[in-house]
Amino acid sequence: MLVRPKAGILDPQGQAVESSLRHLGFAVGETRVGRLVELELPGEDPAEARAQVERMCEQLLANPLIESYEIELHAAA
Repeated sequence: MLVRPKAGILDPQGQAVESSLRHLGFAVGETRVGRLVELELPGEDPAEARAQVERMCEQLLANPLIESYEIELHAAA
């Protein structure tokens, strides 16, 4: 799952990275910094796994007021 600040929300870490990249000579647009959370869940039902991860995001892993999240599921190899 990828969690990042919503558009329009102040992102001081992203601004610092953007400024530093520009000082190093890189041409970059707006830079946002988020976080990647990888989870391993038991079971084989993708719909149930997605529902569990959504509840995790809403209750703990993301602040819905200022952050958005994307969930990507992969089957175990």
